[in-house]
Amino acid sequence: MTSSRFPMLPTDPRIRNYTDDHIRTLLAEVLERGRKYGLIFPSATTDQTIDGRVLVRFNTAPASTLLNLLVLLLDIERDTA
Repeated sequence: MTSSRFPMLPTDPRIRNYTDDHIRTLLAEVLERGRKYGLIFPSATTDQTIDGRVLVRFNTAPASTLLNLLVLLLDIERDTA
């Protein structure tokens, strides 16, 4: 069963609540969970903050990309359990 949630947009105001430390923690979780699916981002880290939004350094993606990827990984794990 796949998620019926809509992806978080980079302009979502909730993104401003995530600090650099929050994003680093979520990034570590994505790296850990994604490894078994071949998702490897060896240089992934947080980047600069623009307009109150932390960017993630795998091609300066917004934090919403990280959150959406984590949701997909969690959905996959839930579906295969």
